[in-house]
Amino acid sequence: MTQDVSSDLDQVIRKLAHYLPAQSPLKDFVHHNTLHAFQYLPFHEALQEAAENFGYKVYWNIENFRKRYQEKKINAEILERVILNHKGADELTHWINLLLHQPVMTYPEPRVGQIRKLWREAYHLNLDKEVHQVLFRLVSSYLDQGIALWRFPAKTKGFLTAIRELEKNSFSTFIKSKRARKLLLDPHTQLEDLLKLLVGNERYHGQYLFDQQFAHPGWSGMVAVLEQNDSGLLDKRKISLKDLIFLECLLEIDALDRRRGKSWAALAAWIPSDLPLIFDKISYSEFFDIHKLWQETLEWTYYDQVIKGLQLSHEADFKKAATFQAMFCIDDRCCSIRRYVERFEPEAQTFGTAGFFNLPFYFQPEHGKFMTKVCPAPITPTHLIKETESKIRHEKDVHFSKHTKGIFGGWAISQTVGFWSALKLAKSIFFPSETPAMVSSFKHMDPKGKLSISAQNQKHLHQGLQVGFTLEEMVNAVEGLLKSIGLVKNFAPLVYVIGHGASSVNNTHYAGYDCGACSGRSGSVNARVAAAIGNMPEVRENLTKRGILIPETTQFVGGLHDTTRDEMEFYDEEILISANRLLHERNKQTFDTALDYNAKERSRRFHTVNSSQDARKVHEKVKKRAMSLFVTRPEWNHATNALCVIGKRENNRHLFLDKRAFLNSYDHRIDPEGSYLLGILKAVAPVCGGINLEYYFSKVDNDRLGAGSKLPHNVMGLIGVANGMDGDLRTGLPLQMVNIHDPVRILITVEHFPDIVLKIIQIQKQTYEWFANDWVKLVCIHPESKQAYVFKKGAFMEYQTVTKGIDTVQNLDELLASTSENLPVFLIS
Repeated sequence: MTQDVSSDLDQVIRKLAHYLPAQSPLKDFVHHNTLHAFQYLPFHEALQEAAENFGYKVYWNIENFRKRYQEKKINAEILERVILNHKGADELTHWINLLLHQPVMTYPEPRVGQIRKLWREAYHLNLDKEVHQVLFRLVSSYLDQGIALWRFPAKTKGFLTAIRELEKNSFSTFIKSKRARKLLLDPHTQLEDLLKLLVGNERYHGQYLFDQQFAHPGWSGMVAVLEQNDSGLLDKRKISLKDLIFLECLLEIDALDRRRGKSWAALAAWIPSDLPLIFDKISYSEFFDIHKLWQETLEWTYYDQVIKGLQLSHEADFKKAATFQAMFCIDDRCCSIRRYVERFEPEAQTFGTAGFFNLPFYFQPEHGKFMTKVCPAPITPTHLIKETESKIRHEKDVHFSKHTKGIFGGWAISQTVGFWSALKLAKSIFFPSETPAMVSSFKHMDPKGKLSISAQNQKHLHQGLQVGFTLEEMVNAVEGLLKSIGLVKNFAPLVYVIGHGASSVNNTHYAGYDCGACSGRSGSVNARVAAAIGNMPEVRENLTKRGILIPETTQFVGGLHDTTRDEMEFYDEEILISANRLLHERNKQTFDTALDYNAKERSRRFHTVNSSQDARKVHEKVKKRAMSLFVTRPEWNHATNALCVIGKRENNRHLFLDKRAFLNSYDHRIDPEGSYLLGILKAVAPVCGGINLEYYFSKVDNDRLGAGSKLPHNVMGLIGVANGMDGDLRTGLPLQMVNIHDPVRILITVEHFPDIVLKIIQIQKQTYEWFANDWVKLVCIHPESKQAYVFKKGAFMEYQTVTKGIDTVQNLDELLASTSENLPVFLIS
């Protein structure tokens, strides 16, 4: 037997880990580009590679495109322009005929799985059926974070060591064949030895491992993620992808020995010499070219309207002093609440910025055992905010007790509390209310608790983290925040800093509904800390030296918007001076009215709510719906996202964007060289782009790239979901999160000069890759001429819109109540 795994095999495993899904455990669920492994390629080329190698469906069905075209939701003039740009005038008629009338073809057979399926042909044996049930149960039990009553033995010594101890010390055995058991217990057995028994020819070892692991990409991907970063587990486990592969190969040998005895041999003799290997060069395909042209047409039909609307700037209409100013997250769900705040208080100014408010840190709740990260996932914080003097805010319920799982305790509780539990469940159908099982954004932090915002001693570290911020750090953070959104003068008496979160009862993907800029957590702590720092006299004194003069009478107020229930709470209101307290009470009325109408707008997509009713009545039904155990989706989250606008609010406030836009405030006049723009784009491309692409791929292939219907999902070890008890982990988004989504790439528009934007995006390779390879689309709007420039092939080129004008909507409330469809861009009267 060999003593070491070859370096080539190690390289295969690293490459395999790169191509597997990279979804974190449920508590850290953060949106990302599902096909991140192909991001080094141009978008359409990458999609063909992914489809031909792994069998993914990467575009909408042709029937959907043609239906949209017949309904005039795809612009015929845009279709001709796209074909002309890609194929030329001579080919226009030919390609229009192909797109509109070509018989529908199917996706090619994937290359992955071609070797492993030979077990069926050679030995009439389905190894997936023989192996997966045992494999999934073992890895699920080992990684379990609290569902199992009994802990997995020897969990701290590594997965393979734990499996060996389990096999060695158990009364029964999960390895039945003597040879397989001997291979498992022999510490000198190497993965290469097992592959020689299974495959035989080293040339096909890598292909076989891809076949094997992509038969269950969910569990394999989770193991690969946890091997690189075990912070996703609160109860730590040591595991590696190599260990998982080793065990699966042993289980395959065991199954073959049990089912076929000595009458089986390695697959090498059965492998055809002309077998197409994974990642072999792909050739041109008319099938993918047709889909590419349709995809571009669908996208530019929408983009064209947006660009035309942004060129119709109303900047001159907004020159009055603001009654109050409010910072929201750039999240697309804040798009509509900002619109309603401005509608019911026309002199208010709203701003959008990443919802961690330029303050990356970990948060330690007083009664919590673990710290939580509240900043974008790519950032590693060096600071900690501790909570003290807080109340216990998480209730306990006798139904959620480990004693219910015991033989005697379970019997006693079921005979007593069980009766009342049934009544309680029946009541919740008709009268939904908060329960201890509810995930609530308002419980992330105690509003009356104390926070360690100022660093008292820089040398005092907690688990390597500085507790609180120094004065210099606080000044830098607030300066960066205010300058990046363009708020450096003309401060209103009250400046609100409003984070966001979500509440739900029956939602395994709850972290995906909270703030993405806070790593899937509520933004309450960040908002409260940012407001507190903005109110510190010593911070303001230093900001004055840097050219930002905040009047003494101006006060910052932190707050949180629960996007599911459409409720708000505000923090530290007791510090407001008497004049501002009166203004605050009036402003709260504005927020309350805005929340009512925002809930009413959202309700048009909820089948059980009558959107034509009074806004206050609709809002009450929306709140109850959020607390219902029987609602498959507490809200639509980022569904329909298609746009990110970076620029002054005055230049997009006149547009109705149907909650499809991430809105990031930015004033090029404050940042002529684009230094703050760089920070914005470094966050917007991966965060907004990642959200958009996960929705895209979960929509076009919900079976392979999405999680399928959530109705049969079971939670596995508190780290993922699977269909039934023994299925593979489901990655991506459930069907119920993407029903209404149109699969289009996000369009990022920037209000600045083209040469500055070009210089900025080229500074960082990782950011530039998003734009250069067309994973997100980029358009620059010249701040003076309003000419649009589209980024293409490494340069900005002038773009002339097909759209001649944007319709004005006279009665938006009536329009919204009349349809649940995605709406075009409108001018708001």
